[in-house]
Amino acid sequence: MADEGEEFEHETPIIAARAAFRRFWPLTKGLRKWLLVVWLCTVLAALAETEAILLFGDLTDHALQQGSLAAFWSPAVKWLAIAVAGALVAYAGNSLAAWATERFVMRLREHVFDHVQQLPPHFFQRHRQGDLLSRLTSDVEAIETMVVSGLVGAASAAFSALFYAVAAFWLRWDLAAATFVLAPLFWLAARRFSGSIKDVSREGRVADGAITSVVEESLGNIVLTQAYDRRDAERRRLREEANAWFRASVRSTRLNEAYEQLVQVIETVCVLAVIGIGAWEISTGRMTLGRLLAFAAFLGYLYPPVRGLAQLGLTVTAATAGAERLIEILDVRPSVTDPRHRAQAGRPDGSVEVRDVSFRYPGAETTALEDLSFCVGPGELVIVTGPSGAGKSTVSKLLLRFYDPDRGEVLLDGVPLRDFPLARLREYVTLLPQETLVLHDTVRANIACGRPGASDQAIEEAAKAADAHDFILRLPDGYDTRVDPHSARLSGGQLQRLAIARAILRDAPVLVLDEPTTGLDALAARRVVKPLRRLMAGRTTIMITHDLNLAPDADRILVVDRGRIVETGRHDELLARGGAYARLHRSQNNAVLDTGELRMPLWEEQRTPAPVYPYEYGQGQGYGNGYAYGHEAYAQTPSAAYAPAAHAPPALPDGRPQFRDEEAWPGG
Repeated sequence: MADEGEEFEHETPIIAARAAFRRFWPLTKGLRKWLLVVWLCTVLAALAETEAILLFGDLTDHALQQGSLAAFWSPAVKWLAIAVAGALVAYAGNSLAAWATERFVMRLREHVFDHVQQLPPHFFQRHRQGDLLSRLTSDVEAIETMVVSGLVGAASAAFSALFYAVAAFWLRWDLAAATFVLAPLFWLAARRFSGSIKDVSREGRVADGAITSVVEESLGNIVLTQAYDRRDAERRRLREEANAWFRASVRSTRLNEAYEQLVQVIETVCVLAVIGIGAWEISTGRMTLGRLLAFAAFLGYLYPPVRGLAQLGLTVTAATAGAERLIEILDVRPSVTDPRHRAQAGRPDGSVEVRDVSFRYPGAETTALEDLSFCVGPGELVIVTGPSGAGKSTVSKLLLRFYDPDRGEVLLDGVPLRDFPLARLREYVTLLPQETLVLHDTVRANIACGRPGASDQAIEEAAKAADAHDFILRLPDGYDTRVDPHSARLSGGQLQRLAIARAILRDAPVLVLDEPTTGLDALAARRVVKPLRRLMAGRTTIMITHDLNLAPDADRILVVDRGRIVETGRHDELLARGGAYARLHRSQNNAVLDTGELRMPLWEEQRTPAPVYPYEYGQGQGYGNGYAYGHEAYAQTPSAAYAPAAHAPPALPDGRPQFRDEEAWPGG
């Protein structure tokens, strides 16, 4: 059941860092043992650095102050050995950490991407693609910083600080106590800046997504941009979003720089306090220079992890803004899900029934379909037609189960579609959409995506059935020629024949065609008619279309208007009835005003006889009264033909009947 109250345009939720961490922590399953190894490597590296500093103090007191070369070698060799061991451990830990973090990023991207692919079509109509791309890239990396790098960094910094603090207290507890009295200043500084940094980080991420959207939209419509000379307009759009990003970036830099400088001042105060106390201790003989230098070295190693812990808080706070944007997407529920109790049925015969279906798009005010009912028998062709906005394409979305109806059922071989697993349902029902799907891959791969793993022979047979084989062989590399969505290598008709080949290869019992000839010129449309007929042969076919060239082939035609079926029957029956279908069919042979109103000749508006003998331009004789158009040019059935008019209706110099918005020809 579609959620009528579902909305996609809402404010990004405000989420605490702890809640965001808990939300994404389960994705570290399988990586946690490696994160533990990374943590152990960090601890061992910190212990090695601690021992190296103690050896430095011993070397200073016994070798440097006493000037004894003999006292130099033993601590020097130990120091070198510890340095090498520490370097190896640090290398192993950092390499493993990089593997774990990138693995998490890949897993999170797949998780979000898989979720997004389950969302209904109108979700993507309400979200800019560039913004979604930004969330799948930079926002995912921000979450990795919070969940994996942040956790490892926090553990490493905490244990490093602990070891250095213990060593400092072991050297001189009074100096260490004086140092740690000032340590809370680091956390106070971080707390002061965290809120502002999170706000500006959120603004920057939104602006970054907007920039990506503008670039994606502009490049995706580059022909329109150039044809309408919209370069300046597009530049202004980009500059507007870039200015927002610029302001957020500058503000973020200022805040981070202010925090860094404040921390530097705090560190300087701590170091001066230690040097002052240490100088007094040395002057009284209570402390050696080596110990003071070792203590100062410990401070040099201690402050980075302490500062890192405080900085990590700011980093996690900023990353929470990215987590909020991803959670906003992940909290959108798919409109359809797999059933708990799946239908145990084999390949269906293809009988389709739409039973009392009503449907309204989430968030929409009007109903798209209202009490719609029809049946399609196995192997039948049913055409669904009607004016734009009548609800025709909504039928195709329900047949593919992109949505569930609010009321009523759609059944396949008597089984509700909601009882089929989605993967199996879409194996049984093939969609040939209005826009041809083109992958950035070879022609062979584009056809094979209809049935992954298909043999080359099967692919070529499908291409032959779609009348695509010959033009494919004329391509530079034949079936191995690479194409892409914006390639000029293939025409619209050729791309449509590739799509038909893909559908033939899929070999589903039910076929849904959504405007299969829209966007094709008359010649290209005629060229796809035969492949379409081969595709439809033996398959249950529901064709949603404005183009009625295939209407005589249909077993039944449904005329939909305002979400309801207003007429049903065969082509000849509906024409003879002279109702909505007859008007639609006639409109294909007449011009249409800009308002969308059907533009009729004056003879039809005035209900005068059809012009069998209108004026004609006689070759070499000027205008005369020769035969130009027969009644069949305008009348839809023989019963609608009129007798020749006594006086021909207003006509134009080329013999065409005059339309209301054209000037009449005065005659000769």
